[in-house]
Amino acid sequence: MANISWSEISTVLIDMDGTILDLHFDNHFWLEHLPLRYSEKMSISVEAAKAKLKADYLAVVGTIEWYCLDYWSEQTQMPIKELKREIQHLIQLRSDAKGFLLALRASGKDIVMVTNAHPEALSLKIERTQIDQYFDTLYSTHEFGVSKESQLLWQRLQEKHGFDCDSTLFIDDSIEILKSAQQYGIKHLLAIANPDSKKSATIITDFPAITNYEPLTAKLNSNTAD
Repeated sequence: MANISWSEISTVLIDMDGTILDLHFDNHFWLEHLPLRYSEKMSISVEAAKAKLKADYLAVVGTIEWYCLDYWSEQTQMPIKELKREIQHLIQLRSDAKGFLLALRASGKDIVMVTNAHPEALSLKIERTQIDQYFDTLYSTHEFGVSKESQLLWQRLQEKHGFDCDSTLFIDDSIEILKSAQQYGIKHLLAIANPDSKKSATIITDFPAITNYEPLTAKLNSNTAD
């Protein structure tokens, strides 16, 4: 269980997919839906399509290309943005996220989304969930040219947004990305252990981790009431 000292925090940087939105949509798209459509286009088995795409994913995982819809449209010669809309009904907030975000708003913290999602993927998710209403600022790392796995991202983000590492909380479902933020010097870090509602939670020992925002929401609401 994470014990967040809210009085020490003025800025909250929050990831999107798996952290505020259910990661099931993204996992289903990249691991099931795209391979299915790719197999149809290439006249190969779904298993062969999955193997081909998995190798392509591994070649760029953690880089800005991995998160770039234009890159994957070129690699696969498939209309990625249109294919995402075929399963857009799966895009949804985590069931515990709305209350947490509302409590953050009431607390007066600076609430900033920092997502590796491509701007058009972000736009689709805003369209489906109106998630933008909960944030003061939203950043796609594509505007900085590097992903959160890179130290350069944190440098460029801090230059643009001006957060203080000692009074900043960063929440993400990726251990590698949390390690990147830790290396940069962000003091308060929180991991999400159950990003995909269709999968079981993972055991995380490197960082404080939660599977439900509700205890944090309750503490925030209590602090606000005080």
